[in-house]
Amino acid sequence: MTTLPMTPAPFSLAVIQCPLGSARDENVARVVAHIRDAAARGANVILPPELFETPYFPQHEREDHFALARPRSGHPLLAELSALARELEVVIPVSFFERAGQAFYNSVVVIDADGSERGLYRKAHIPDGPGYEEKYYFRPGDTGFQVFATRYAKLGVGICWDQWFPECARAMTLLGADLLLYPTAIGSEPEEPDLDTRDPWRRVMIGHAVANAIPVAAANRIGVEDAITFYGTSFIADHRGDLLADQKGEEGVALATIDPGASATYRAGFGFFRDRRPGLYGALLTADGSRPVLKLDRAELDRAELDRALQPPENNS
Repeated sequence: MTTLPMTPAPFSLAVIQCPLGSARDENVARVVAHIRDAAARGANVILPPELFETPYFPQHEREDHFALARPRSGHPLLAELSALARELEVVIPVSFFERAGQAFYNSVVVIDADGSERGLYRKAHIPDGPGYEEKYYFRPGDTGFQVFATRYAKLGVGICWDQWFPECARAMTLLGADLLLYPTAIGSEPEEPDLDTRDPWRRVMIGHAVANAIPVAAANRIGVEDAITFYGTSFIADHRGDLLADQKGEEGVALATIDPGASATYRAGFGFFRDRRPGLYGALLTADGSRPVLKLDRAELDRAELDRALQPPENNS
């Protein structure tokens, strides 16, 4: 297949799946061992699960868990994995619990193959439900969706609940991502034991792959933590949504070759982005399909715009 010029060469992607316990150092050592294994098997980009330093603490609302958060600057995990990425010449998106002043975020820093930090993404969509009490801990992210230029590819990175939102995947693809990555912590529903989200969880991301003609991968944890059984099934799918790697319920590393040039050529030919009609998508900028969402922090929102936005909707009955 002829590929578009100026696209990255094919590279190897790995996703890590493992159980995570109560001891922070043991968790990090386990993930580091899997990163080394993946690199030894030829991986260039390696994705660990979400918040892998600790058990999934948002199962419960506890004040003492805020002590787990640390600022990005001087964070020991970022320093350790920066040195590891530089040693192995691999790219690692690192999920961590971030404190920024009086705010707390569920964040990812992408570390490039030379050990440098390519940037920060803060989780945009924050879930709130039994066993997944993230709104107690995390503010909604303020970075916007990000794409990170690394040695091997441009990475779009969302975090867990982000993976259910097509707007997130579309935005990252529009921003130039070569593939979409989702570090994850998801499993059973403590108050609905008969609700199994495993297959829908995977299907929605495969839908993003198909609709955006872009490879998608997710790295989940496994094992029982308190009331949740994390179901793993970490995977890598290509730009058609076909599975390239499936870790199922086992600990380990799943690898696949990603060809950004082939994806870009397929995407251009399929016409999804050619035929988009952004001018018709105004409803997506509203909360209820009718009223605009106010962005009062924008200096360009003048008084007239604000007055119009605050007018009650017309009664068409």
